Amino acid sequence: MSNITRRDPLDDFFRGFFVRPVEYGGGPAANAEAPQMRVDVKEQEDAYQVHAELPGIRKEDIHVHIDGPVVSISAERKQDKEVKEGERVLRTERYFGQVSRSFQLGQDVDEGRASARFNDGVLELTLPKKVAPQAKRLVIE
Repeated sequence: MSNITRRDPLDDFFRGFFVRPVEYGGGPAANAEAPQMRVDVKEQEDAYQVHAELPGIRKEDIHVHIDGPVVSISAERKQDKEVKEGERVLRTERYFGQVSRSFQLGQDVDEGRASARFNDGVLELTLPKKVAPQAKRLVIE
């Protein structure tokens, strides 16, 4: 009995397509490592604790926006363009520009009681949960 094998013409096309990384665009800017903001979010009974790593950024360049349960953090790292006379820059690997993150929490945040601290490149947010209004029972007279 002869062996019959089925051949899918698209099999060769897709083979290797998912194995190699696909690059979009070109040039050094497209291949540079994109900046990332590492964020940890912890939930407590009455608040959320957020820790965001922002090394090399000044606290004046960090902005936090709260809209109900949505928290947005944006920051900008500015490039120091000071080059001393006779100095030559051979390589620069630090990223300069803007980075931002937004995420949604499980409950609205009480913006009036929220607080932020920035220490050693880590932004610490304490975001108290907004107290849900209690249902009120009306007495009919």
